[in-house]
Amino acid sequence: PSADNPNINQLKLARRFDLREIPPQPWKNGAGLTREIAFGGASAADFDWRLSVAEVARHAPFSAFPGIDRCIVLLRGAGMRLRARDGSFDHALTAPLDPFRFSGDLTLDATLVDGPCSDFNVMTRRGSWRSEVSVLRGPCLLQPADMTMVMCIQGRWQIDGVTLDPLQGLLLARSASEGRGDGGALLVVRLLQDDSA
Repeated sequence: PSADNPNINQLKLARRFDLREIPPQPWKNGAGLTREIAFGGASAADFDWRLSVAEVARHAPFSAFPGIDRCIVLLRGAGMRLRARDGSFDHALTAPLDPFRFSGDLTLDATLVDGPCSDFNVMTRRGSWRSEVSVLRGPCLLQPADMTMVMCIQGRWQIDGVTLDPLQGLLLARSASEGRGDGGALLVVRLLQDDSA
């Protein structure tokens, strides 16, 4: 893996990233781009967990990922409607920073509401890993996890003395961290190994 989309299963220290500096990868169907923040596992294709941001340019299907649990968060734009082809759900992803969870086993059709949008995605291998996704807006203590990602969405944040502007973030391993912002929004993803497996 490259320095831009590392396999960081063995991360010991905080790793900083700027989403704008991560090279975009075009979708095979030409409907969007993905910026991969990080993954854990054997490879980017055979992952245990994966963190990324997608830019959706037009209506398109979402590929199925059997055995994977997904969570998606609208970051920018009017959003899209997600319809499962098996009819199990029809969800309007139009509220910014409101996490929506669904099974990666399903093939979806995404219909843009009003122009392109961007969204954050976390995928975890069911039975091995799970994610907790939240958006914080004030002083916080981030509880330890096997891996934590924080990304500034709005305003400016300080995490353990590191200043983050919008679209900048940190990958943190295990330790608790303190954060405070200026009234903006901080996206937090805690990745936890599933001991029940």
